[in-house]
Order: sequence, then C-alpha cells, then structure tokens
Amino acid sequence: QVQLVESGGGSVQAGGSLRLSCLASGRTFSIYRMGWFRQAPGKERQFVAAINWSGGGTYYADSVKGRFTISRDNAKNTVYLQMNSLKPDDTAVYYCAARHLYTSGDNYDYWGQGTQVTVSS
Repeated sequence: QVQLVESGGGSVQAGGSLRLSCLASGRTFSIYRMGWFRQAPGKERQFVAAINWSGGGTYYADSVKGRFTISRDNAKNTVYLQMNSLKPDDTAVYYCAARHLYTSGDNYDYWGQGTQVTVSS
C-alpha cells in the first residue's frame, strides 16, 4: 500500500502562484508514476500533470502547459506541483495519485484526500 498526503492549497488572486506538495509513504518503491488531478464543482476529475517516479518524463494537460511544473524529490518521497499565472478556471480540489508500472491504461492505484485551490479574479 501507498499513502499520499497533499498540502499547499489555499486562496490566491489571479496571476498568483501556489506550490502543492504530495508526500508518499508506505511501499514507495513500487511507484511507477505520480500524477496530479483536479476536480471543480460540478465537473469531472481531470488530469493535470504526471511524472515518472524514477525519472524519464513529465506530462501535462494542455490547459496548464507553460504555467505548471511538476517535479519530484525522491529522497523526501515528495512530488510537487508549482502553479504559476493562476486563473480562476484553475479553482478546484487538487488530488495527488500514484500508480504501479503494470496498472492498465491511465488508471491510478492510490489517491490522496485532496487540497483546495481557489483563484479569485
């Protein structure tokens, strides 16, 4: 099992920045990829960004490319999401997720509880 705990959410004005953190614990050696997702009220959960746990690649939704950066610190078992130039449309609950290598499709195996990000205009 892997446990994930997000932190760093909050309220910010449009154009501002926030950095989210996701601390992983448990069987972290089994993690292949970590991702960030978000869900706004009344909308489906959507992919934001992902990073391979052992290096090799980062992935972004088109809506956040150039504004958000995902990174990891394996020594701290932590993944970060640096969010710059925030827009009101970025308002959502942000979830951290982790998956194993052989998990089918784009599914993730573990999820955090989520952290609220609110961007005011």
